[in-house]
Amino acid sequence: MFDEKYMRAAITLAKKGIGAVNPNPLVGAVIVKDDQIIGQGYHKAYGGLHAEREAFKNLTQNAEGADMYVTLEPCCHHGKQPPCVEAIVEHKIKRVYVGSDDPNSLVSGKGYEYLREHGIEVHTHILKDECDALNDIFFHYITTKTPYVIMKYAMTMDGKIASYTGKSKWISNEASRYNSQELRNRCSGIMVGIGTVFADDPMLTCRLGGGYNPIRIICDTKLRIPLDSKIVKTAGEVRTIVAAGESIKGKINLDDKSDLESVINNRNDIDNKIDIKDKYNELIKRNVEVIFIEEEDGKINLKKLMNKLGELEIDSVIIEGGGTLNYSSLEAEIVNEVMIYMAPKLLGGKEALTAVEGQGFEEPDLAAHFTLKEVKNLDGDLLIRYVAK
Repeated sequence: MFDEKYMRAAITLAKKGIGAVNPNPLVGAVIVKDDQIIGQGYHKAYGGLHAEREAFKNLTQNAEGADMYVTLEPCCHHGKQPPCVEAIVEHKIKRVYVGSDDPNSLVSGKGYEYLREHGIEVHTHILKDECDALNDIFFHYITTKTPYVIMKYAMTMDGKIASYTGKSKWISNEASRYNSQELRNRCSGIMVGIGTVFADDPMLTCRLGGGYNPIRIICDTKLRIPLDSKIVKTAGEVRTIVAAGESIKGKINLDDKSDLESVINNRNDIDNKIDIKDKYNELIKRNVEVIFIEEEDGKINLKKLMNKLGELEIDSVIIEGGGTLNYSSLEAEIVNEVMIYMAPKLLGGKEALTAVEGQGFEEPDLAAHFTLKEVKNLDGDLLIRYVAK
């Protein structure tokens, strides 16, 4: 009979890989013999040993006849590491208790089948909901090949993300801001529109000690990002991607300098007469990756952008833009989850900024619909999580 405490120990181990394993899953493993843990491990980094092999590496005694608790179905294919099922068989494990099924088509039930064919008892869905919660990002990415997209914002009780003067620091409290940094540590990418860069000149980095910086993704149809912005200045330290429109590509590849007005950076960043080809070359020199995405109604096609980011193995993206990007993201139906930090404040003001702007949906039935996932008290602020239906 299984003991839940060992699966909970495996879940705790799995969480240690947060921020380091993307686009791989979070996995923990515990090996138990005579009601004692004799080996444990977790997937520490993308490309590194899987949790099962880490646990075997840390054995304190022979594992023959032992039980293994693992949060995700053991892999049975060769990737950056050999199949974990082979290691389980080699160490003569007697029983394997698993939390989540792996939806990866290369695994999906085949890991269980291999173990059973080799005489190992397999028990599935142990604390399944808790194990599944570790890998909502991985499950989405591995089945769709597109990032799991989280729209995140802080607002007042009356839905304002800034006052009528544009001031937004600080709507949320310190606990909410810390939680937000944990999200940046967890996800592969963070995305804003060029308007946010102009307005706030943000860094978009993770400010947790020992945390991982997400890849910064800027939606910038006309390639207007200032060369003196913090994002460009630090692109050599933090991976940065600027998504420009396909219409810009021709202006870079050709020497035609007509109609420069629509593509000149009119801000006084370094030289307000720099043409788009020079601008592109300067960005590349400064380690900014520029990708070109098909446009729709003069804006980046966000579905196409998500497909491209998936190809780049970016498994998750936080949207931290303003109301315009939020509305475009909902309209494009790319949002998988909404995280709202609601502060116990009322700002008021019909000119105050709201989380979702743009034209809006025509009627309530046509609105983007979500299902409540979690409500959590963060020292008086509420963290409210919704997932797409």
